[in-house]
Amino acid sequence: MDKTKPFSIAKREVWEAYKRVKVNRGTAGVDGQTIEQLEGDLRNNLYRLWNRLSSGSYFPPPVRRVDIPKGEKSTRALGIPTVCDCIAQTVAKRYLEPILEPLFHEDSYGYRPGRSAHQALSIARQRCWRYDWVLDLDIKSFFDTIDWELLLRALRRHTDCKWVLLYIERWLKAPVSMADGTLVERNQGTPQGAVISPLLANLFLHYVFDCWMTKHYPDIPFERYADDIICHCASEAQARALKDALVQRLAQCRLELHSHKTKIVYCKDANRRSSYPEQRFDFLGYTFRPRWSKSGEGKLFVSFAPAVSEKAAKAMRQRTRRWRLHHRNDLALEEVARWTRPIVMGWVRYYGRFHASALRGALRTLDDFLVRRAQRKYKRLRAHKRRAWHWLWRVHARQPELFAHWALVSTVGR
Repeated sequence: MDKTKPFSIAKREVWEAYKRVKVNRGTAGVDGQTIEQLEGDLRNNLYRLWNRLSSGSYFPPPVRRVDIPKGEKSTRALGIPTVCDCIAQTVAKRYLEPILEPLFHEDSYGYRPGRSAHQALSIARQRCWRYDWVLDLDIKSFFDTIDWELLLRALRRHTDCKWVLLYIERWLKAPVSMADGTLVERNQGTPQGAVISPLLANLFLHYVFDCWMTKHYPDIPFERYADDIICHCASEAQARALKDALVQRLAQCRLELHSHKTKIVYCKDANRRSSYPEQRFDFLGYTFRPRWSKSGEGKLFVSFAPAVSEKAAKAMRQRTRRWRLHHRNDLALEEVARWTRPIVMGWVRYYGRFHASALRGALRTLDDFLVRRAQRKYKRLRAHKRRAWHWLWRVHARQPELFAHWALVSTVGR
């Protein structure tokens, strides 16, 4: 620390923030600098960043806009900060997180230490068994419409640290650099992709939603993962009343429910005899709906349960097709397995937690391409697809853990 600086920020904090950004492999921002380029003169680069932060002269550069596919016809805009800006934001996050974390609601799961999407899904599954109805909430363009005045007011309730308040306001106001280099000024929202955004979003919804629900609807449990929210209701009437109240509540906080995506769902199962048009909802990449399940005694029954969503399965199939494995005869089968393993293992670990057998269709696409690859590589299989499948079954029998999905879900053509 330097007592001649207006802000007391330890050099060690910048170093620890750099280490965290390095682990996350931050993407280059508008300046094109990668983490490897930063490390070319690491000591001086980190010193310059610390000097600017502690002197109050740090001004965040524009965030680089990147559009990623969200569906068949839509995209989600991410704002990518520079590597140095990621480090600076991580310094602020490390300061704020210990202050804000103890305040947050037990059923807030998104982007919090020690909490995960699987925890939220598990609790949602249990509550769907206990409550007949769900209100599936969708806040329209949440990250893009957060009101700065309300957000900063909430932040000031928990810290008077001048440098944190100064830099967060500057980060909020940093312009967006479009693909053609045009700078677009912003007057609301916090960019998805920024290190500090998830923490600020959680703070905002802590007051907008979590505290409000605790005060006005303490008998309605919910799970919230950032702006993905599921509420469990005892009746359709209760769900409708909550929806109407939330429309007003969000309007007070300058937010809006998406009218077409927000819906009331009946959690149909073997013991629920009523009927209702909506009997499914998506949450965190899983679809909750009536499914055949097996009891501890081995009997089949209908349960309202989660499994990988068709949207997520379609994305997996599309990515698998883009690999064009049937043209990769330059690689041995073991090399193909090593190359695909990190991604496929990620799918298996995330989407295989509940009703893993539902992954069968999505992951079979990989096996389809392995068969096509074998037909191109081996003349004896070229005109005999069934024979090519038998070849793959034999490989699976000899090396059942060769491909990441084989170890968890048997998808090989059966």
